[in-house]
Amino acid sequence: MPLPLRRIPAALLACALLAGCGGSGAGEGHQADSRNPQQVNRFAEQAGYADPDSRAAQAAAQAEKDGDANAQAVFDRLAQTPTGIWLTPEEYPAGQVGPFVSGVVADAEKADQLPTFVVYGIPDRDCSGGFSEGGLPADQYGPWVQEIADAAAGGPAVVVVEPDALASALECDRREQRVQLIADAVSRLDDAGVTTYVDGGHSNWVDPEKLAPLLKQVGVEDVRGFASNVSNYQSDDDERKYGEQLSGLLGGAHFLIDSGRNGNGSTKDWCNPPGRAYGTDPTAAPAGDVAHLDAFVWVKPPGESDGECGGGPPAGEFWPQRALEMAASSGW
Repeated sequence: MPLPLRRIPAALLACALLAGCGGSGAGEGHQADSRNPQQVNRFAEQAGYADPDSRAAQAAAQAEKDGDANAQAVFDRLAQTPTGIWLTPEEYPAGQVGPFVSGVVADAEKADQLPTFVVYGIPDRDCSGGFSEGGLPADQYGPWVQEIADAAAGGPAVVVVEPDALASALECDRREQRVQLIADAVSRLDDAGVTTYVDGGHSNWVDPEKLAPLLKQVGVEDVRGFASNVSNYQSDDDERKYGEQLSGLLGGAHFLIDSGRNGNGSTKDWCNPPGRAYGTDPTAAPAGDVAHLDAFVWVKPPGESDGECGGGPPAGEFWPQRALEMAASSGW
């Protein structure tokens, strides 16, 4: 049975409707930061934010209720690890996404933590995989992103833009529309002062020489950089090499590695492959690492399914059995 969706507090919704609180005004006590947000490695300055209402947290609460101490311990550990907060128009439509993001930003600021949001609403989303189909009509996409940008500007935050969208555009013949919409989204986030990374595929997919021109066209050189290995399983070492190669084609753009599920590396199967393990915990890149790596980040919450494959539930649903199997593989 699917876990319930995270709910938006009624007070935030009322505020948005009556007073527009999803906008970019700084919250009470927010310290203005005059630095260029695209020149700052936010992950080197603050610990990541773990959503207390995440699906892992809900699963931990259910395990406690069921008296399953082992499952509760694993799910609690996942819930306390900072992960990306995915924003889809199906779960957070226009008029609701702004108040939700504002609430997260405010909570994170109180804890002196950094939230990472994942924008995932491009038209014909997941055109190459098919398990996360959906997205907005093209004419509604920009205003939805603007609502996110205005809300995220209320405090330090990071946004990862559209996992798989550019890499899959080459497979799905969506290049022109994807480039136009993502360039617009990147511009809106940059104008709002939100540190931004555009999804940049991974080391076992599109050749950097082919992907770099698309990333240039959407403005990746004007923001912080790109994210690699989102929702995938490629090893840290492979992604370091890939990231540095792609960065070299993009004027030294910085990058993130999604290390949530790559502890045992990858197989040829990208959808719920067996025998995987949790990877490097979220952390800023240590001194002496490759030149342009900003951080290891769990962009995809690693307890969630890739889709209805390998016995899994729909994409994005928490899958207790797999979360426990990965914990065992990880030595937890």
